[in-house]
Amino acid sequence: MGFKGELTAITYTEENGIGVITLNRPESRNALSLGMREELGQVVSYLRQELPVYALVLTATGGHFCAGGDLKALTDAPTPPAGARKKIEDIHVWFRDLVDLELPVIAAVDGSAYGGGLCLALTADFILCSERARFCTVFGRIGMVPDLGGFFLLPRVVGLQKAKDLVFTSRSVGADEALQIGLACEIHPHEVLLEKAMQFASRFRHASTDAIGLSKRVLNQSSHLDNVAITQLEGLAQAVCLESDYHQTAVARFLDKEPLLFNWDQILADENK
Repeated sequence: MGFKGELTAITYTEENGIGVITLNRPESRNALSLGMREELGQVVSYLRQELPVYALVLTATGGHFCAGGDLKALTDAPTPPAGARKKIEDIHVWFRDLVDLELPVIAAVDGSAYGGGLCLALTADFILCSERARFCTVFGRIGMVPDLGGFFLLPRVVGLQKAKDLVFTSRSVGADEALQIGLACEIHPHEVLLEKAMQFASRFRHASTDAIGLSKRVLNQSSHLDNVAITQLEGLAQAVCLESDYHQTAVARFLDKEPLLFNWDQILADENK
């Protein structure tokens, strides 16, 4: 059916089975205004309910990914503590859905990913960045603590000690260090970053959406559930996959000595021919 909402702060398109969310407030370095957050929520809700694509790319216009929260909006309309708490909780409704979206999500980070922008990038399963990318928690510089899932996501990506380093110091991290600490998985020239992110996403075209979606759900729980609970989730997920058409077709192809539809090594080899 396609997404039907009207968007102004972001755009959403579907290209050859890949969804593309583009932050589109270049005049503010794509700061997370209230309108942008609401529109992200609309698109994430659509994606969660419909699963119309096999992968999702997060990107932005204007040479910056996202400068974080819109501080001007905060000062123009100060919110009492109870109201501020509710705003954060409301954001987390769609934010949790984005973290657990049962699709591979790839962030293409060019320029700054600061504060909430860093947290938005961390919702992705894979962060590809340009040579001019800069990552920073930034909250400590203005006497705040990470929000938008930063406390949950950052230590799970870079480890607890490195997360404390980045949060306590609020220092910025360039592309090379981001790759070194596991924050980013690839660096590309900014001119081809989006192209590389789309290529990365396209490799999942023939993957099992059931297997990836369920694996993502269980992996996202793996650091705070015990072995018994994880084993139970594993059993339930595997039972679903074993009955899927995808699995049964793949087994038949294997037994007939036909190439499997999803083989990452072969995909990379074919790309490099």
